[in-house]
Amino acid sequence: MPDLLPMLGRTHGNRSAVTCALKCDSACARPVPNLSTEPTFAAVASQALVSRRAVLVGGAVAAAAVAGPQLLGLPEAAAVEGRPAPGERAVRGGFSFTPIAAVSDDVDAMTVPRGFSWHPIIRWGDPLFHDSPRFDPTQPDADAAERQFGYNNDYTDVIVTDRRGRKALLCCNHEYTNRQIMFPPTTTPEAEADVLRALMAAHGFSVVELERRGTRRPWRYVQGARLNRRITATTPFLLDGPAAGSALVQTAADPTGTRVHGTLGNCSGGTTPWGTVLSGEENFNGYFVADPAAPGSARYGLTDKPSSYGWEQVDDRFDATKAGYANEPHRFGWIVEIDPTDPRSTPRKHTAMGRFKHEGANVRVDDEGTVVAYMGDDERFDYLYKFVASKKFRSGKSAAARRHNLGLLSEGDLYVARFTGEQRPDNANLGTGRWLPLVRDGRSQVEGMSVEEVLVLTRLAADKVGATPMDRCEDVEPSLKTGKVYVVCTNNTDRGVKAGKPGPDAANPRAANKNGHIIELTEAGGRGDAETFEWDLFMVCGDEGQAGTYFAGWEGPVAPISCPDNIAFDSRDNLWISTDGQPGSIAKNDGLFRVPLAGRERGHLVQFLAVPVEAETCGPVIHDQDGSVFVAVQHPGEDGTWAEQNSFFPDYVSAGERPRRGEWRGPRPSVVQVVADR
Repeated sequence: MPDLLPMLGRTHGNRSAVTCALKCDSACARPVPNLSTEPTFAAVASQALVSRRAVLVGGAVAAAAVAGPQLLGLPEAAAVEGRPAPGERAVRGGFSFTPIAAVSDDVDAMTVPRGFSWHPIIRWGDPLFHDSPRFDPTQPDADAAERQFGYNNDYTDVIVTDRRGRKALLCCNHEYTNRQIMFPPTTTPEAEADVLRALMAAHGFSVVELERRGTRRPWRYVQGARLNRRITATTPFLLDGPAAGSALVQTAADPTGTRVHGTLGNCSGGTTPWGTVLSGEENFNGYFVADPAAPGSARYGLTDKPSSYGWEQVDDRFDATKAGYANEPHRFGWIVEIDPTDPRSTPRKHTAMGRFKHEGANVRVDDEGTVVAYMGDDERFDYLYKFVASKKFRSGKSAAARRHNLGLLSEGDLYVARFTGEQRPDNANLGTGRWLPLVRDGRSQVEGMSVEEVLVLTRLAADKVGATPMDRCEDVEPSLKTGKVYVVCTNNTDRGVKAGKPGPDAANPRAANKNGHIIELTEAGGRGDAETFEWDLFMVCGDEGQAGTYFAGWEGPVAPISCPDNIAFDSRDNLWISTDGQPGSIAKNDGLFRVPLAGRERGHLVQFLAVPVEAETCGPVIHDQDGSVFVAVQHPGEDGTWAEQNSFFPDYVSAGERPRRGEWRGPRPSVVQVVADR
């Protein structure tokens, strides 16, 4: 944990400076890495278009090892019933609930609708294997942490694996750690080194088998199950694709440039049609000490100051100023692919998909079998990308089809988006856009840059071709029913504020954008390999009473929402939105929201749940057909200390009850299932 918090006093409302320091190395306290200001949207947007938008939006458990797999059940937590939202009726359909009102940001509770309860499936430190030690944060131990569920889960999926719906795989990222609330203070350098190694082991990814007694019942994880797996900051990875083996990714530890140890900063992700899981390496820069004058360092936010985590004290590769390690930062910032059905497989980092601060990647297969992945670069004024695989998807479950599909993301074309202000004559869409090629047919499309340079220094390549600077593209997901792509722009308080930076435009309509917005994008002809698209603003977030908000034309009451982050679709193609940062702008706990994308209710946003104090809602999974909603609850009680914890999620006790002797109590990031009461 850094001694200084650059964002202290500079965050919005109650947004935590600790989260800023640990998750993104206090990016907003430093100059924007994108020094490019061209093309500004004003150069391509028509005045008629901007005027039209002005009218639309207005104004600016612990357990012992056993011989066989053990089905673990956690203490069931009573639901805190959310107060019904004023003026809202019950949402009807395949998944019915009464929307809740927003919850004050000082409430340490998981709040769900009346008639629902929540159940933690798995928590930080829970044992995954037969020989996993019991959870004991008073004794930091990397070996133990590598055999326990990791910290700060983000991207999540629950993949049902049997016809009866009683077995599943839980796949989950572990984005970052908070040393101050996880472990006690130390008194010697040796003891602190043990803490640092334990923090490294708490990063990465988990695959965990689940079981349940029947549909519409809570899932429980199975300790010692065959497919259980932990991937950490030291797990071997294969670097594949066109940049693998190039001089840009070679180090003294790996002269071949094809083997990388670990993954870190893993944010969102996606599940592919062939059953693998994708994970985005996002804010990797904060883990390294690097030469800021090295090619690309400044553009990726790398500095020569001590890192946010101090891992360079226990592992030389995190000090890229040391001989032989200059390229180590180039080995992070990729899309990672993991096969959850084969615990002995080597995960891969796909260089063909470009290197930047990946929020995640989500794949669709169009009617022609074309495989396309959509990706956002989560930084102020950075870009929206897509990757189109060279080979077509093969359907079926044969071994040959599986081998073929496992290679789809290793070769293809990489594009970055430019939004323009042209309109169709019928005004059905607000604007159009073009996918600008960076790599096509194995050749660089960027003057003066080789394919390897484009893929390793992708931000520089996108600058050169004139991509549109966006308001932090986070989750980017296609609807598998309509093919429309939803681009979540979480916020950008520098737009129109910092000198030399772009002001508002039609695709990023607000100055000092603290609440964020969502864009709805339609590829030309519905084709994944289309190089043009149409787009509209689906939502401009905030409280409905704030100037500039817009909810797809809906004119009735809506839930207040700020900083949209991860999204998911239910079986009826409603969009579900999780938030990251609501305490900062509307002083409410983060939550999960539902909004229809079509029909008379299009744009009618309602809130389903709220997470505890100082927590973020991550990784929503919607199994509405069996009555389940899942979220990853990240960084509850973030601003606490070891001695003074701010949250006791998820292991709350009755009022007045004292912890048992030797029992530590504090927040444990967890994956939670919400189900209707039986």
